[in-house]
Amino acid sequence: MNIIYDCEVFPNCFMLVAKNADTGFLHYFEISPWADHTKDIHQFFDLLKANKHVMVGFNNLGFDYPILHMLLKMGKATPLQLYEKAMAIIKATDAEKFSHMVYPSDRVVPQIDLYKIHHFDNKARMTGLKALEFNMRMDSISDLPFPPGTVLTKEQIATLKTYCKHDVEATRLFYEASKEQIAFRQQLATTYLDRDVLNMSDVKLGKTIFEGHLLASGVECYQYGRGGRVPKQTPRPYMALRECVPSYVKFSNPEFLRVASYFKDAVITQTKGAFDGLVAKVGDLDFVFGTGGIHASVENERFDSTDDMMILDIDVTSMYPSIAIENNYYPEHLGPEFVKVYQQLKKERVRFPKGSVENNALKLALNGVYGASGDKFSIFYDPLFTMKITVGGQLMMAMLAERLLQIPGLRIIQANTDGMTLYLPRTAKFLVDCVCQDWERTTRLQLEQVEFDKMFVADVNSYLARTVDGKVKRKGRYEYDVEWHQNASALVVPKVAEHILLHGGNITDLLVNWQDKMDFMIRTKISRGSALVIEERGEERMLEHTQRYYASVGGGRLFKYMPPLAKKPDEWRRIAVMSGEDVCPCNEIADAKLPINYYWYMKEVESLTLGVM
Repeated sequence: MNIIYDCEVFPNCFMLVAKNADTGFLHYFEISPWADHTKDIHQFFDLLKANKHVMVGFNNLGFDYPILHMLLKMGKATPLQLYEKAMAIIKATDAEKFSHMVYPSDRVVPQIDLYKIHHFDNKARMTGLKALEFNMRMDSISDLPFPPGTVLTKEQIATLKTYCKHDVEATRLFYEASKEQIAFRQQLATTYLDRDVLNMSDVKLGKTIFEGHLLASGVECYQYGRGGRVPKQTPRPYMALRECVPSYVKFSNPEFLRVASYFKDAVITQTKGAFDGLVAKVGDLDFVFGTGGIHASVENERFDSTDDMMILDIDVTSMYPSIAIENNYYPEHLGPEFVKVYQQLKKERVRFPKGSVENNALKLALNGVYGASGDKFSIFYDPLFTMKITVGGQLMMAMLAERLLQIPGLRIIQANTDGMTLYLPRTAKFLVDCVCQDWERTTRLQLEQVEFDKMFVADVNSYLARTVDGKVKRKGRYEYDVEWHQNASALVVPKVAEHILLHGGNITDLLVNWQDKMDFMIRTKISRGSALVIEERGEERMLEHTQRYYASVGGGRLFKYMPPLAKKPDEWRRIAVMSGEDVCPCNEIADAKLPINYYWYMKEVESLTLGVM
């Protein structure tokens, strides 16, 4: 049975609220001048341990549980001692955070941390519970009611209790949305990996699975010494990119030849941004090369499948793993056995049905290694291996583009890291297949094809396409089935835009009659140390750091105040949010009483439709 929980810590108050995920029964514990539930907390943990329950939280491994663990081990602690522990955790450097970690074998009750499972501890995906409350469309979004460090009154503790219960409910809702990920990890732990994987992100799971296969094959992944276990790695003070250009890459186009010559001559000292801005203008497209991949796209165009013309999308199957395997690329310290293991895992995955634990686990293993090769803390770290895959992959895609562009009447709509979309006469499909097959023989990679019946391209990052069997592919500003770490603001805009482009209709009518009012909601978030205000009739009112609102008829104007810059130390910066537009704040959805400003949303929809109609 799983217990959802959250802790709040102030100098004179420690609070624990826990909820049974199955029964909904709520447990409340407090240590303050007005209550001491220390004995009850110990009895509660004894009960959880005896019944083999699991505790589920949000960033509980990084914050809540270390504080609870300290209390359990000390037997008794004052709120101030627990508060000082909390501050030590919050102020700890990255290196110091390990000293607060409680390892699985030492935990009194097993822990599931939704923050870690969803990889929110990664800087690019960092997401707080308040942002999730917005994405989960909760009726109430609530920030901490008092500044950290406040000495609370008895009445304020009652308010804090309500807030803590709210956070537990938010965590429970996110737990419900995460059950599939949790179940996968539980199965993986019992059927595939004999270790604690409950709190691993997909990325870490993939690296761990691959590492296990390397060790089983006799590959030494670590060095051991007085400092303990240290991952083997191959740092590179400099890298000659000539080593990253496959011998079979050939060009005749002068622009692609220039790019290939650059790579053959370039020596770099770091991978990040090493050759950003490298562009080849071929035909009517700019092919932009970068350490993240190759990109090219038309802008503000519409394409339709007809009796004479077709839209064909081609993608490389499992591109990065395949490049490594077929070109015998490996991190130098792991040796050629790395490629054998890679190949073995790729073949082994095919043996298991799609959706099975084994198939999904091996997919994570295959896809996780490339990113890990650029991670300075990983056993896979070798930036030259990273560059061999990314540079080689881009040149391979450029080679395919050059050959395809020689076909009369063919246009490349867009190209990306592992594929491209073409607009071509149906009579030229045979020639495309010939070019693709020849490219496959040269590179030993495989291509997959999908035909679209419509495609709308706003820019290099944003397009909408529908396959001939009715499946819709959305990217960038057309996406609305967003991931948890993304901002799910104003989803009515891409939804209405899609309806207009694929089915027709009147924008105003669709917006006015749109049933889900949550789709109109927008979120803004400011960091601690800044302030968010709404100005109404010349007066400013403070808002919460995470704020839900919508464009409204009437209301006020949003502004954020940010700390001064070094050049003007006495001048706080006042920056408009949705400049010139009235909004209605509604962290409590009951406050959404003003009429919606449909005109603002109409303009946003038009930005996705007018250029491509």
